[in-house]
Amino acid sequence: MADQHFQLDGQQLAEICKHTLPDHDDELLLSKLQSLNSGYPIRLAKTGDEWYRLGGIVNMAGNRIANNLVEWTERTYIECGKNLQTLIEHAQEQKLIATRQTGNTLYFVVQTGSKAEQFVQIDIDKTHETSDRLLVSEYNPPEDLEEFIDPLNPECIETFCIGTSRYSYRRKTDVSVFMREINKYHVDEHPVQRFMDDWNRSSAQQKAVLSDDWIVRPFRHTGRFGEQIINVEIINTQQKHVPQMEDINGKKGIALQNLLTRFDRQAGYPFAWFFYMVKGKLVSPHCGVAVFKDISGDFSYLPERDIAVLKDWINTPYSV
Repeated sequence: MADQHFQLDGQQLAEICKHTLPDHDDELLLSKLQSLNSGYPIRLAKTGDEWYRLGGIVNMAGNRIANNLVEWTERTYIECGKNLQTLIEHAQEQKLIATRQTGNTLYFVVQTGSKAEQFVQIDIDKTHETSDRLLVSEYNPPEDLEEFIDPLNPECIETFCIGTSRYSYRRKTDVSVFMREINKYHVDEHPVQRFMDDWNRSSAQQKAVLSDDWIVRPFRHTGRFGEQIINVEIINTQQKHVPQMEDINGKKGIALQNLLTRFDRQAGYPFAWFFYMVKGKLVSPHCGVAVFKDISGDFSYLPERDIAVLKDWINTPYSV
């Protein structure tokens, strides 16, 4: 197994999150994770986009009434004899305030071997809670429980912070083990597995580590018979500015080779254009077709290993 020496399990990671106060650059959390795993460098690969979700309930003084707005509403509604008006009056008398959680997901990676899929990914949420609105608007009282929980026209108030920011452990993914599991449920090779296999046999593998620029996002979706399917997508984390590949219309030979070389140099490793193309990011599939025409004719500017990957893509195209 790729991470047989990687010690941290979910329980330990949850404990570390619970007992670490967030700082602005997450250095403290990183150093704690690193100190418990001195054998492998750990790095923060990506900070995800900010997201919001419903929080809890506080009173006007900022004192905690409930951690979970939905749970509190459903329970208190029953205590009010399932009378919405009684619930509304209770919330107004107490001058209750609904909060919201704002957060980002931090993606840490630990390379555990030389292959593309040999890394462990740790996803940790960094959240902070702020006041959001009056629980019940004086001017637009809710007409049902759903609107009580998430009103269309909330009465917003001046924002104040509640407590400190905190970390919460989301998941740990040993990518090579996870991909083996995913592949059991796919008749054909999963596109993300093929992406990793192509990386391993291309010249990118000779010069770069996949997890320096690409991470995974496991997710569930419902199949057409209502079954839960576990799936995965690959996400680019490149921090450098890699521009869109120029229009390649009519370009071939040296002109096309120069475009590819420039793109790879900006991305930081050879054959990068191919992986961006498969991801559908910055490079059009027309580029792959044009390069294949070149190398099938008079031009040979790709190493044999990359030609093999490109030929397979031409024969059975895929995207991730």
